[in-house]
Amino acid sequence: MYFWTELIFSFQLNYELFIAKRIIASKEHKNSVSSPIIKISILAIAIGIIVMLFSVATGVGLQKKIKEKISGFNGDIQISNYDSNNSRVTVSPILKDQDFYPEFTTVPNVKKVQAYATKAGIIRTPNEFEGIILKGVDKDYDWSFFAEYIKSGQPPILTGKVSNEVLISAKTAGRLSLKKGDEFHMFFVKDDPNKAPNSRKFTVSGVFDSGFEEFDEAFIIGDIRHIQRINKWKDNEVGGFELFVYDFDQLRETGFEVYEQIDASLNAYTIQEKFPAIFEWLSLFDTNIIVIIGIMILIAGINMITALLVLILERTQMIGILKALGNNNWSIRKIFLYNAAFLIGKGLFWGNLIGIGLLLIQKYTGIITLDPETYYVNQAPVYISIPALIWINLGTLSLCVLMLIVPSYIVSKISPVKAIKFD
Repeated sequence: MYFWTELIFSFQLNYELFIAKRIIASKEHKNSVSSPIIKISILAIAIGIIVMLFSVATGVGLQKKIKEKISGFNGDIQISNYDSNNSRVTVSPILKDQDFYPEFTTVPNVKKVQAYATKAGIIRTPNEFEGIILKGVDKDYDWSFFAEYIKSGQPPILTGKVSNEVLISAKTAGRLSLKKGDEFHMFFVKDDPNKAPNSRKFTVSGVFDSGFEEFDEAFIIGDIRHIQRINKWKDNEVGGFELFVYDFDQLRETGFEVYEQIDASLNAYTIQEKFPAIFEWLSLFDTNIIVIIGIMILIAGINMITALLVLILERTQMIGILKALGNNNWSIRKIFLYNAAFLIGKGLFWGNLIGIGLLLIQKYTGIITLDPETYYVNQAPVYISIPALIWINLGTLSLCVLMLIVPSYIVSKISPVKAIKFD
């Protein structure tokens, strides 16, 4: 007796869902006049999800990739003398013997510290010449950033002796007709214009192509000891320090912390301060993503409202019978909201299946290409975030259902007597 009481009670609590399932499963529902409209609504949901997934995955992916490239060439935070602020060429040296080198233990978010120096010069080959900046690095330099972009050869091997090997970009190598193993001379102008420039002979150890032409065209990377000797610096003098952080979202706060911990004669600035135009442009992607998501949800909601109204009109007689049996308006509205939620879920399923599939194809094949002069990358990068994926789906489902609550109010306007006679 208790079992049947519980079963009846359970049915009473969920009978709206039970009826909604029967409507969805019925053949009449699949062959009804509303069927094309329902299919269009499901398609609209699916397309909306695909567009939202692409906008988020490629937008965030592009932001991360560009930030990664800027950090790879410059570090997340740079420490230098005040006279070198935001300059690509270091003028006066600073001592390598600092409390924060080689580990910045007083600022937890700092992951790595490495020394560098830069010097402008001219590469001369038998047929061409090119103005370039030599970025000198020490043996503790992290080459992992370039591993993805090296097209031939390898990074310079920096050991106890001064290395003549340099890493050069594919863009520069192409203009100067250089390849792995080739040698060339680079000339550095002295402070006294009446004296002959310093000359260094380098060997191309590797060729890289990051797609970030602003940096690819500007730098070659080699041994810092060449710059120390040309500038007549001591072995413990460098141009500055590059700092890398664990959490890029905390970069601004970390920059302030680093500045407070270093000597008063030094300055620390983040790459956001050094390249404000690029980061302002990147911030616009967040606005674009929000606008696209809003438009897609609105379109999906409008389509679902249309489908819901058609479903209600098609089931007018059923509504009249349910009212005659004593059902209240909200109970009947829930039947149609359950039905609509199922249709939204169906659209979400196909949208996610197709959208994630296309994103994975793009991630591993790079079919969609971009102009590196405009976007700093040669293909659309993809970053699939599971939390973002969940929020997009939950947000779409919730907002679409909420948008349907008001249109479902039309159920309360249907008279049982007229509805039963409705044909």
